[in-house]
Amino acid sequence: MCIGIPVQVIEDRDLVALCRGRNGDEIVNMMLTGSQPVGTWVLNFLGSAREVISEQDAALINSALDGLLAAVNGETDLDRYFPNVSEITRPS
Repeated sequence: MCIGIPVQVIEDRDLVALCRGRNGDEIVNMMLTGSQPVGTWVLNFLGSAREVISEQDAALINSALDGLLAAVNGETDLDRYFPNVSEITRPS
């Protein structure tokens, strides 16, 4: 299974972009989303952006990923990591 990680474009380079996310800076292939302006959030799957997302969705997804890491580390009170997960928007 592949998990999408939110990253923010910090430098557009046409078919790729320098992006910054929870794992630091990385070059992301932008062929599926097209070139995106600096500041845009995308979901990165194994080095390829597959979807443009909002800043709010990026924050919610990052919180859920923090919760997943907390669960792996044995934490049992996970509610704080999943506030408003039902608010993640999807295109119609």
